[in-house]
Amino acid sequence: MEEDGLSGDGGDDGAWCFLPDTLLLHIFKYLSAHELLVAGLACWSWRRVSLDQFLWRDLLRGDFCVEPSVGIAPGRSSWFHEYKRLHHEIPLVQTEDLREHSHQVLHVSFSHNGKMFATCSKDGYILVWNASYPASMKYHHDMKAFSWKYTQFSQFNESDTLLLVSGVHFGSPHSMSGEIAVFSLQDDFALQCRVMNKPYDVFGAWYSDGCLLSGDLHWLAHLVSTSVLWLNRASQESSSEHVPIMRRLCHFYNASASSVRSVLVAPCLAPAPQPEGSPATEPRPAGEPGGAGAGERGNPPSHRVQMLRVSSALQCTSLDRAFHNWRRLSDGQEYACPIYYNAQYRQVEMAGRESDASEEEPSNSESEMDAEQSDTSGDARDCEGDTEEGEEVPESREKYLIFTTGCKTYTPHQIGFKRIEAVTFPRKMSPGPSLRERLARRERERESRQLRDPDAEPNWLVYEEVADRFDKVDHLIDLHGHIIGMGLSPDRRYLYVNSRPWPQGYTITNPLDPPPIAQEIDIHVIDLVTLKEVGTMLRSHKAYTPNNDCFFIFLDVCSEYVASGAEDRHGYLWDRHYGACLAKFPHCDVVNAVAFNPRDPQMLVTVSDDFSVKVWRSQRRAGQLGLDAGALPRGLRVRQRRRRPPPADARAPVQQ
Repeated sequence: MEEDGLSGDGGDDGAWCFLPDTLLLHIFKYLSAHELLVAGLACWSWRRVSLDQFLWRDLLRGDFCVEPSVGIAPGRSSWFHEYKRLHHEIPLVQTEDLREHSHQVLHVSFSHNGKMFATCSKDGYILVWNASYPASMKYHHDMKAFSWKYTQFSQFNESDTLLLVSGVHFGSPHSMSGEIAVFSLQDDFALQCRVMNKPYDVFGAWYSDGCLLSGDLHWLAHLVSTSVLWLNRASQESSSEHVPIMRRLCHFYNASASSVRSVLVAPCLAPAPQPEGSPATEPRPAGEPGGAGAGERGNPPSHRVQMLRVSSALQCTSLDRAFHNWRRLSDGQEYACPIYYNAQYRQVEMAGRESDASEEEPSNSESEMDAEQSDTSGDARDCEGDTEEGEEVPESREKYLIFTTGCKTYTPHQIGFKRIEAVTFPRKMSPGPSLRERLARRERERESRQLRDPDAEPNWLVYEEVADRFDKVDHLIDLHGHIIGMGLSPDRRYLYVNSRPWPQGYTITNPLDPPPIAQEIDIHVIDLVTLKEVGTMLRSHKAYTPNNDCFFIFLDVCSEYVASGAEDRHGYLWDRHYGACLAKFPHCDVVNAVAFNPRDPQMLVTVSDDFSVKVWRSQRRAGQLGLDAGALPRGLRVRQRRRRPPPADARAPVQQ
């Protein structure tokens, strides 16, 4: 398709130019896009009719399987230009195939200015690349990840001055230990801090431009644990031992061998906390999945707790009829399903996303989180003196802490939301009581408990008896399946989630034996204002590993598109507004993660177990870089082929 869709002056010869517009429209509506453009070259009259908006609307809805009720994308006025965008401006041309990694590549993330992207791998390196062509053919810098077994996640802070890298420690096969390191992008990648992270698939996240989140896990009883989320300063002052560098943010109760994982932070857009008592907001304990690792495949989660290995004798293929809306799918290009949004999402979208931007939300709360909670884990890292006047964390307005968890089994099947108010760090850390004073206090407390009740040790197995010791989860959404990836929209209004569903009517009798999961991945869309699901994509892309070997498949969202990896050796691209699946990106092994350039949706990066990092750009971008798009490898267009055949009584075209 040419830049304007047309490339000729046309002529006014013959009687063709005298055909009435109604007859031309009747003929043109049965033509393909290419035929319609060619017809527009016949004469000026035909060109004018060939650009009719209703023709291109019907053509777009037919070719991309878009429901008639879906209007044009917000801010767009031309169906012709929308068709051209979906056909000509999607990232489809492979401009680079980068192979600096020597092992499986697990994750990719972009800087906010779009100038760099970072890749994590099982080779233990984090590589930072220059996103501009052809400089991206050589990596900008590499950092050996200390004694890490592999790096699995990275994230740039808002100012693109620091890079958070999450890694997994060497250790026993059942080790869950990990570490988060922060590097300066302005000081030759100098190390700023190192923070323990357990389990390692908490990943970590930027809470503000200079503070990050990490996790810690402590077992309380059989299948019961507590997850502590810590707020850490990214630039830690080692010159003074009295300058606090971390504080406890949240403290959750975990049942059924689960714990908090995959943490995200988003601005709090909801007008008020959801009332307690409703099923969706019942303050149930948070939970984390544990289980068997994924071995040498894909991106292993921290399921390697010291428990029985999950039984997966039942394969998903034997439960085909048990899955809701399940249908057998081939490996061809036609099986990828569209995203279906409900009316609420469409109304908000058409009203304009800019009115819901997080930057316009003021902070209405000046209170700080209470750090004086019972230290049931015996961890002595809690900062004392948090109740004193302290230094407020920059950009510390109300935010949502979003994480995966569970309450039925160890696999993450719920999304938890915790409203975090303004956070402060004490300016100086109190030295606290001496060791002698702490031992004396502990002895007095022990004697006091024995006088009241010799069996005063709390029953950790009964949540109601110890609920006052933990933070409550404000809201829980159960997706009834294994959650394997999450991503926020650029405006932080919507949360997109990759999930592999359980069979319909499933039952869980043993937390260590979760139901088998489908061999396809669903995508769920959650509105962070209402905390309700507003979109679903059922059985959209492939995943084959059973429940006990399931690993992370990361997705990404930009202003126009949604993309995700898959286990069928392809990445996938959907249009965010129309929901249509547009393209597949081939690899030689599992595609673990994808990432859009936040400043250019026509650039996408995919990473895979085949050790490669592939950069995909649109035909237009490839041309602007001086590349011959026709000579480069391409992704695969997904053709829906929902064209309506002409009616039987349709009048044949008029012959000259």
